[in-house]
Amino acid sequence: MGTNVLSLRIDDELLERIKQHAAKRGMSVQDFVVRTLIRADFDERFSAAVQETERFYGNVG
Repeated sequence: MGTNVLSLRIDDELLERIKQHAAKRGMSVQDFVVRTLIRADFDERFSAAVQETERFYGNVG
């Protein structure tokens, strides 16, 4: 898997909050942002898989 660069422009207050969240977890800002995006992507894909399963099998329960 390759890597790419993503450049963001965010305001100072948001960056400071992100730095604080990252520091609480002992992470760099970059690692914190990437993990947050990965988690959001997983949640979205998981939700879509659940919905597809419910359509296939019907809403059991």
